[in-house]
Amino acid sequence: MQLLAFVDPVAIQIGPLSIRWYGIIIVSAIALSIWLGGRFARDRGLDPAFVDSFAIILVPAGILGARLYEVFVLQWPYYSQHPDKILQIWEGGLAIHGAVLGGAIAAAIYLPMRKQPFWRWADVVGLVLPLAQAIGRWGNFFNQEAYGDPAPDWLVRLMPGWLREGMTISGTVMHPTFLYESVWNLLTFGILLVCHRRRMKTGVVFSLYLVLYNAGRFLIESIRQDSSFIFGRIRVAQLVAAVLAILGLVLLAWFLRRPAESGDSAGV
Repeated sequence: MQLLAFVDPVAIQIGPLSIRWYGIIIVSAIALSIWLGGRFARDRGLDPAFVDSFAIILVPAGILGARLYEVFVLQWPYYSQHPDKILQIWEGGLAIHGAVLGGAIAAAIYLPMRKQPFWRWADVVGLVLPLAQAIGRWGNFFNQEAYGDPAPDWLVRLMPGWLREGMTISGTVMHPTFLYESVWNLLTFGILLVCHRRRMKTGVVFSLYLVLYNAGRFLIESIRQDSSFIFGRIRVAQLVAAVLAILGLVLLAWFLRRPAESGDSAGV
């Protein structure tokens, strides 16, 4: 079913090679995250030169985790019938929860090997992630995916023409859930940036990322049409979001009780 018939998911066609908007947007989001990561690392008293070597480990681990989670947790009924699609990540299908898990495992192994502080780097990653996600969600726009249930009339009237046209399926305007999450991620980034500039205690920014992003994801997921259910009307992504949000609250309480480190507000 065509969601955005007027948008071509292929940006450049060179013979048999197709370069899709999804890939361009994801790569752009990653590149911006690495650049900003260096700036934010310096603010936290970390070595910005380490960002590149960290990214070489973190980015592939995140992509691998995102794809494995998408294939084997969220969409296995589909991929079990279409195994040839498993490696075609340029067509979409990178789940952020899997990316966070894959990245966390890689960081937990790599950072101690390099004698780097795990939680301070987690704060840097947690700060750039929502901005990258806000950009990455527009890959869903071009890939014709991540839309929601039918939108109410009052919302349809508020939509700009291009969005209303793009969200019309079989004569019905659908919720642009990709846009909702993009906006929520931008708001999350703004809040975390304020916390970063105020030199909050180590671990607070990452903990807040878990809480804020997953709270929004839990709500937005309830109106998405492409989500997998685990029981009743509860979706897999909602359950994972709830668990991660609770984990974030626990971590937040723990970090706020800990003594400040150098680089925190008390140590500047």
